[in-house]
Amino acid sequence: MVKINHPAPDFDLEAFHSNDIVKVNLNDYRGKWVVLFFYPADFTFVCPTELGDLADNYEAFKELGAELLVASTDTVFCHKAWHDSSTTIGKIKFPMLADPTGGLSRDYGVMIEEAGLALRGTFIIDPDGILK
Repeated sequence: MVKINHPAPDFDLEAFHSNDIVKVNLNDYRGKWVVLFFYPADFTFVCPTELGDLADNYEAFKELGAELLVASTDTVFCHKAWHDSSTTIGKIKFPMLADPTGGLSRDYGVMIEEAGLALRGTFIIDPDGILK
């Protein structure tokens, strides 16, 4: 289970980013603040609003030295389909992590086992990889 002021659980996952499928590891962001945002699922009615707000403010996060990462238990292919079909999600320029096995969601304590979905959750990780 995650603990504040302890190392954030590392991960090595596929993500949909910049119209491509890429590998993302938390260590790739050492030296930057990371905002890791979990949401339940693609193609839902509430999630686009939250993700759209993050997309609209992405440049402000980057100016502060922070990177945004969003995650759900969907696959990268589902993320791409949603990105391609939704005007709001199409604005996203940050990585959309795919957690189809739920490992990342479990590591961060947001997994709803019965549903196979992540709760909404926001985690801030400092430049040294420590959860804040």
